[in-house]
Amino acid sequence: MIMQQDKRNITMVMDLYEMTMANGYFCDGDTERRVVFDVFYRKNPDNAGFAISAGLEQIIEYVENLHFDKDDVQYFRSLGLFGEDFLSYLENFKFHGDLYAFPEGTIMYPGEPVITVVAPLIEAQIVETAILLMFNHESLIATKTQRIVRAAQGRAVSDFGARRAHNVDAAVYGARAAVIGGAVGTATVLAGQMFDIPVSGTMAHSWVMFFPDEYTAFEKYARTYPDATVLLVDTYDVLRSGVPNAIKVAKEVLEPMGKRLRGVRLDSGDLAYLSKETRKMLDSAGLSDCKIIASNSLDETTISSLLAQGAAIDSFGVGEKLITSSTSPVMGGVYKLAAVEQDGEFIPKIKISENVEKITNPAFKEVYRIYNADGVAVADLLTVRGEDVDMTKPYRYIDPQKPWKERYFEGCRAVPLKVKYIEGGKLIRKLPGVREIAAFVKEQLKNEIWDEEQRFENPHTHYLDMSPTLYDMKMKMLGK
Repeated sequence: MIMQQDKRNITMVMDLYEMTMANGYFCDGDTERRVVFDVFYRKNPDNAGFAISAGLEQIIEYVENLHFDKDDVQYFRSLGLFGEDFLSYLENFKFHGDLYAFPEGTIMYPGEPVITVVAPLIEAQIVETAILLMFNHESLIATKTQRIVRAAQGRAVSDFGARRAHNVDAAVYGARAAVIGGAVGTATVLAGQMFDIPVSGTMAHSWVMFFPDEYTAFEKYARTYPDATVLLVDTYDVLRSGVPNAIKVAKEVLEPMGKRLRGVRLDSGDLAYLSKETRKMLDSAGLSDCKIIASNSLDETTISSLLAQGAAIDSFGVGEKLITSSTSPVMGGVYKLAAVEQDGEFIPKIKISENVEKITNPAFKEVYRIYNADGVAVADLLTVRGEDVDMTKPYRYIDPQKPWKERYFEGCRAVPLKVKYIEGGKLIRKLPGVREIAAFVKEQLKNEIWDEEQRFENPHTHYLDMSPTLYDMKMKMLGK
C-alpha cells in the first residue's frame, strides 16, 4: 500500500475505464491513430457571467511526465484484466501528442473548448481524469476568489482556507488558484514555497489563551514581531478587552521602540458593528494607520453586506467558502471526443443526447474572441480549424440560439484564443508565473469584459457564435 508521504505517480490518477478502453484499443491494433478531445464546461459556477481558466501549468507538468513504474504495471497485472502484451506496452508508455489551450487566466465561457488534446488514441484516453480534475478544481477556485475580490471593492483578500480544504493538494493548488483569481496571498506555507506566493499570518486564539492575560499575550507578540504586529482582539471581549489592550501595547511597547501597530483582526461577532467601533477607538488613540482585518466564514455575499453597512474593514481573510467554493462546489468540465484521424484527415464526431445542452460541437475547432473597435469583447466564435476568418469585411456568423437570423460582425477583429503548449509530448513555450497570470486576469476584466457580465445578479450572457461551416456540419451530423 502506498502511503501519503510516499512518492506518488500522478499518471495513476485515472478512472479504471480509461485503462479498460486503452486495453481494448490496444487489442484492436489502434495505438497510433490520432484523435481530438476537447475540454469544456456547460455552466458558470454561481450562475455567474464568466469563469477563469486555471490549472494549465499542473496539466502540462502531468502530461510531460506520464509514465508507469514497475509497481504500477504490477498493480494492473494484479487486477486480472489485462494481457502481458498490453502490460509490456505500459512499461514504455509516454505522451507523444499535442496540447492546445487558452493561456492560463483567460476569461472563459460555457461550451468553449478551453483545452484540446490531439494525440494517439490510447494516450488521449488515459489523460482524461487527471486533466479534468486539475482544470475543474483550479478554475473553480480562481472563479470563486474573483467574485470575492470584486465584492471587497479594492480591499485586499487573502486565502485562509487550508484547514477547510478537501485534503492537502486542494489546499495548496487552491491557494495558487486563489491568487490567479485576485487574492493577494495565502496563509498556506507550502503554496508560498512552491509558487512564490506572498504568505501572511499572525496568531491564533490559543496564543492569547496560553498566557495569563490578554495584555501579556499581546506584549509578547509585539516584542517578538515589532515590525509586523497584528493582534487578534476577539478572544475574550473585542471592545472592552481586546482593542483596549491592543492600544495599550501600541503605546507602551511599540511606540517606545519607534514602531507602529500594524493591525487588529476580528474573527467573530457582528463584524460590521465591531469594526466601526474599533475604528473609532483606534482613531481616538492616534492609531488611524492601524488596519482592521476581518475573517470568519466570509464570502462575496457577506462581504458585500458588510460594506453596504459601512463596515470599517481594510482587508479580508477568507477561508472555507473560498477554498471549497461552497455556494457552487462543482465546475462541471467534461472531456469529449471531437474528431478521429482517417487517412491523414480529422473526421468530425458528435455526441447526441436527449438533453440538448449535452449535444457536443464536432470537429477539430478554433475559438476566436471578437473585439469591437473599442477593444471590448462582444462575443466568442467557434470555427472549424483552418477556416479563414476575415474581419476586413462583414463576417457572417450563426447565433445557435437564433440560427434563422442574418448576423454579421462588422468593424471587429478576431483573436484566436487557443495556443499550442505541448508538441510531440514536449513543452514548446515558457509558462508565466502565478502573479503574472493574476495580472492578466485583472487586465481582461478591466479593459475587455463587459461590466454587465461581471454583475453578481442576472449577468449578461456572453455570446458564443459559430461559423456557417461549423454550424452546417453540426446540423448535417444531427440530421443523420
